[in-house]
Amino acid sequence: MRALNFPPYEFRRDERAGKAVIFDPVRRRWVRLTPEEWVRQHLVQYLIQDRGVPKGLLAVEKAFPYRGRRWRADVVAHDRRNGQPLLVAECKAPEVEISQEPFDQAARYNRTAGAAVLVVTNGLEHYCCRRAEGAYRFLDYLPRYKELMEGEKEGR
Repeated sequence: MRALNFPPYEFRRDERAGKAVIFDPVRRRWVRLTPEEWVRQHLVQYLIQDRGVPKGLLAVEKAFPYRGRRWRADVVAHDRRNGQPLLVAECKAPEVEISQEPFDQAARYNRTAGAAVLVVTNGLEHYCCRRAEGAYRFLDYLPRYKELMEGEKEGR
């Protein structure tokens, strides 16, 4: 798999039925290793190892109802006090250009989730924005979990 713009992490990888797989520590199962999954697993490790998000407060491919359909957010970080989403992330394969569409997709999930922070990444480019007063403001970094919790208290 392609090198990404994340710190290096160790992953459990294997081959099953002729297909590459990777172990997802959040879902606690082997999943097919696609380019998008490679990005998703890097983001999960970044959130756990570098941003201090407790693994037990992450969800991968979390379903949200919206307009009669179920949508799946790639990664969601939850508040340890009440379980509410603090961060919703949309991951794309490295070859997918980050355009307005992934932001719209993340915002659509967030209409139901209500997280203060949205992240969109293709593993090479990362964008993070915080919702404040009904609008999103871009950040030049992804907040640590403690900042997500503090922002949740202040921002809502």
